Amino acid sequence: MDPLVVEHVVKRFRQGSRDVVALDGVSLTVSAGAFMAVMGASGSGKSTLLHLVAGLAEPDSGRILVNGTDMCRLNDRERTLFRRRQIGLIFQSFNLIPTLSAEENISLPLMLEGSNGRAASQKVEELLREMGMVDRRGHRPDALSGGEQQRVAIGRALVTQPALLLADEPTGNLDAANRKWVCELLRKLSREQGRTIVMVTHEPHVAAYASEVAILRDGRLVERFANSGAESDAAELASRYQLATG
Repeated sequence: MDPLVVEHVVKRFRQGSRDVVALDGVSLTVSAGAFMAVMGASGSGKSTLLHLVAGLAEPDSGRILVNGTDMCRLNDRERTLFRRRQIGLIFQSFNLIPTLSAEENISLPLMLEGSNGRAASQKVEELLREMGMVDRRGHRPDALSGGEQQRVAIGRALVTQPALLLADEPTGNLDAANRKWVCELLRKLSREQGRTIVMVTHEPHVAAYASEVAILRDGRLVERFANSGAESDAAELASRYQLATG
């Protein structure tokens, strides 16, 4: 079973006196363990697609299946619970709880599920080590750098072992060193742990780390191709992106 299936999805928004089509019949399947970068200019529909997949909004038509579950058939509460258990979210702005420590922010999804036993504690400890945050576990977000906050956010997204990891411009607020660290981590999660990842970005040097690239233009999927996942391919990817969107 493919972790993500998007079928003929249409999404419109009302803008003043006219309807704007954000997504125009997009279909996309992401296989288990794939790391897909979704690229497109501002207004191409890439963030809208990610929000629909996450169940943060509903399409006007079409279907979205996450781990076999039709998101469009769930009510608001069911979508919230499903998202918490099956989808990991990484945002550009981190979205950490300011009053919680790094360790508590990573633990939050488990606490909401009432999972606070030995196995849960061990999982949080493993993620603190993997994110290089053991020595910063007690610090609140305002005492952490941007790169450290994003590491905590990634740990939080992984703690429930979700079927699908969604990343919305995850390197947008990071410096070059932390951007590279996050990109390499996401590639490692896909290659070594079999995590299924969909990442939205407009940066070719970030998309270069993905194993597949999908390009949106004006709400339509205009190209999709396999990628080596090597940072050195960024220039070639940028050229192909320009041809597809120019």
